[in-house]
Amino acid sequence: MVDKTSVIFGNPIDKKTIKAANKSKKKFKKKYGDDSNKEYKLGLEPIPSLDFMGCQNLVFKDIVAPLGEKPLIVGNIRMGFGHYRISIAMASCAKALGFTPYWLNLAGFDATGGKMIQEQNKLYSMASRLSQKSHLFNHFFWEPLNSEGFKKLTYNAKDQKNAELLVPILKSLPKDTPYIATHVWPSQGAIHAGFTHVVNAIPDNWPMALHLSEGAIHAVQTPFAYLGYKMLNGFADKPLKGIPEAELKMVGRFIDHELLVNLEEDNKKRIERINNDKPIRILLTVGGAGAGFDMFLAMVKHLLPYVKQNKVALFINFGDHQDVYLKMQKAINVEANTYFNKYNEFKEFVKNLRNNDAKGVYAICNNDIFEAVYATNLLMPECDILVTKPSELAYYPIPKVFMRHIGGHEVYGAVNSSELGDGTFECPTEKTVNQMLDRLLSDKEILIHMCNRIDELKKSGYYNGAYECVKLAAGIKE
Repeated sequence: MVDKTSVIFGNPIDKKTIKAANKSKKKFKKKYGDDSNKEYKLGLEPIPSLDFMGCQNLVFKDIVAPLGEKPLIVGNIRMGFGHYRISIAMASCAKALGFTPYWLNLAGFDATGGKMIQEQNKLYSMASRLSQKSHLFNHFFWEPLNSEGFKKLTYNAKDQKNAELLVPILKSLPKDTPYIATHVWPSQGAIHAGFTHVVNAIPDNWPMALHLSEGAIHAVQTPFAYLGYKMLNGFADKPLKGIPEAELKMVGRFIDHELLVNLEEDNKKRIERINNDKPIRILLTVGGAGAGFDMFLAMVKHLLPYVKQNKVALFINFGDHQDVYLKMQKAINVEANTYFNKYNEFKEFVKNLRNNDAKGVYAICNNDIFEAVYATNLLMPECDILVTKPSELAYYPIPKVFMRHIGGHEVYGAVNSSELGDGTFECPTEKTVNQMLDRLLSDKEILIHMCNRIDELKKSGYYNGAYECVKLAAGIKE
């Protein structure tokens, strides 16, 4: 196993940090056991909601299952919905380019490395929710950690050492398999395990050492991210050696094949609804961390009069958080058409939306994580506005209103979208986000402008990032 902790892209790490990194790895081994000599075997299980992609889940089995023709592994973790959503985009584009995608959720394994990820996920989710409840915690700890703490090169040194614990999970897989990671830990784990064709798909527009995985190709979505990683800008108090061009590629946004194939037609229908004074379809998403409830509730309250006037049709995907739906109903008692764990019925409903009007409020919730995430994907082509925090959804091809970020690393997602013209600037308060919604509903030229910009961005290839990641992992050259 090659050491990735002591030197990162030619930049030596101080002894104190190296000592702390080794201590962190030892802590997890002591807590969850040393499985470095264990021979885990990976087999396959179906993912029914992704069967149209031919995507199967890699899980522990008694015997190793051979991978099919032209395999491509999508390494990920469950941290909120964002990394799952990007992983689905990679699997989708892999299928479109003739590959068989395999899903590898490293947080789902009963192994030392899997438990290490689960522990850190719980801490991240808890802190994310706390940041929405405590202004002091958010101001003095959470915002600085997400914008500056994760940015430091020394942070990567510790993560690299912990990622060595993931190697046993990956042992039974062919190491020359094309591999795309949508979180840095699956990328680091694959490199430590000896994989030779790893793409590290970086989800944010704010460069951070957290996302470094030396040995992989770092795929970024924007010019701003490219320059930040090329220089490792701000990763230390002094200038650093950056990422070599061979390991850094600006590929564009990570978007599903299914969301791109009919995008011009989607925008045409949006503009027709706008010009014909049909109800504007607004999609609200409740993220995997379940944070930001007060702002979410304020928007729903604000939009209900528009719904009653038949000016808005409101779609709310609660993900797998039915408790948030119950909390909303307790607060304002919304009359809604519900699709709770009725995924097939919901898909049929969405299909009928294509050529029919929508009225009222629609609430969607699925306990299955894949269905919970993909429900938003199904709705995006049929909706006119997506209201979201500026996380992974900031890059998707639909007009967007950005509510307040959760974690400082998300800020530059809204900046990128607003500069390109397919989304608003960030609206950080209940007042400003509702003002923005009012403006878009009254000044419909803005929405038409966004639709036209989305068409232009697609034509330029700006949404082709997931296709490009597949090509990089597979070694396909134009």
